[in-house]
Amino acid sequence: MEEDTVVALPRPGSGVTDDPLLAVLREGARRMLAQAIEAEVEVFLAAHAGLVDQQGRRRLVRNGHAPERRLQTGIGPLEVRRPKLRDRGGVGDGGPIRFTSAILPAYLRRTRNIEELLPWLYLKGVSTGQFAEALTSLLGPDAPGLSPSTVRRLTEGWQDEHERWQKRDLSARRYVYLWADGVYFTPRLDHERQCLLVLIGADASGRKELLAVEDGFRESAQSWRELLRHLRDENGLRLDPELATGDGALGFWQALHEAWPKTKQQRCWVHKSANVLNKLPASLQGKAKQDLHAIYEAANRKEAEQALDRFVAKYGAKYHKAVACLSKDRESLLAFYDFPAEHWKHVRTSNPIESTFATVRLRTDKTRGCLSRQTALAMVFKLAKSAERHWRRLDGSERLAQVIEGVRFRDGEPFQELEDHAAA
Repeated sequence: MEEDTVVALPRPGSGVTDDPLLAVLREGARRMLAQAIEAEVEVFLAAHAGLVDQQGRRRLVRNGHAPERRLQTGIGPLEVRRPKLRDRGGVGDGGPIRFTSAILPAYLRRTRNIEELLPWLYLKGVSTGQFAEALTSLLGPDAPGLSPSTVRRLTEGWQDEHERWQKRDLSARRYVYLWADGVYFTPRLDHERQCLLVLIGADASGRKELLAVEDGFRESAQSWRELLRHLRDENGLRLDPELATGDGALGFWQALHEAWPKTKQQRCWVHKSANVLNKLPASLQGKAKQDLHAIYEAANRKEAEQALDRFVAKYGAKYHKAVACLSKDRESLLAFYDFPAEHWKHVRTSNPIESTFATVRLRTDKTRGCLSRQTALAMVFKLAKSAERHWRRLDGSERLAQVIEGVRFRDGEPFQELEDHAAA
């Protein structure tokens, strides 16, 4: 019988470098990374195997390795060496052939998940001077390469990235649905509470995409007007979206009518429910919440109208403010019934924005030092773009083509199909 292997546990207070399991994981990751890069090189050489130089020799050959460098990853630092290739071709051979690794670019020093961790730590309240200590458990002692000056350069890079992103061309894109909201948060700001105007769109394939995240003055119509005009005139987003979802208190609606007058309005049921419940006694809010759910979860508009009428009759005598808050947006609250049923759960609330920025709202002033408005905006932009990759695609994406073509829907089904069914 083979002797059992005993792995010593790290002693209390020891660092990540003393953990034998992590050491094994890093060694395995280093070997796998080296093998993946070698395979990448072999494929590149095979693709150019037929090329020869003026002496008839193989034109592209190996030429050793680049100097070893340390790559920061989520399981600690990895020492890697990138293979080098030599091109024997001359001036008249169509220019030099260069190998660029898609896995390990020439100047990569840290993996993307580490880059995404930095804005989270900063908004969480960790100052730049404490980054090395905070990341020791992930990156090893002293977190090399993440000094305060390095972090400052990264934040400046995020600001530049946001500015370039603001100028991107959207003229070839078609967005069917929009979600709008104003997000307030106070992550160690050197000024009053900041409001960010956020706009998310769903394109013709059903993929959700961040369209805008801008610094606004509260949620005024003028701030939204400037944002929408920039998207329409500067970015080229001229086609009217079919439906926009947001809170009824936004100055967004006035600006939307000016920028895209054909876009229909859908009030967010999450915001509306919260506003109505706030006008009711706490003892009634549980039951009233169920009654509100019965409205927007109804199978068709007729049943939703009946449920809304029951709510008015039930609470109207004593709580007219709550009923008035609900009734005044009756049409825009039920606008989603004129769109495919598969899309209802997506478009009747502004949840794509709320869920993404829920954690940002919770950031508070925890450490010394403050963020400028520009830095805070860049941080939130970076967080939102990171979250964008995990946003859920719309169910029933094949229905979007019908919406774009102008097919009319009633209670979630194409209007013509319903007429044909009734005639049959």
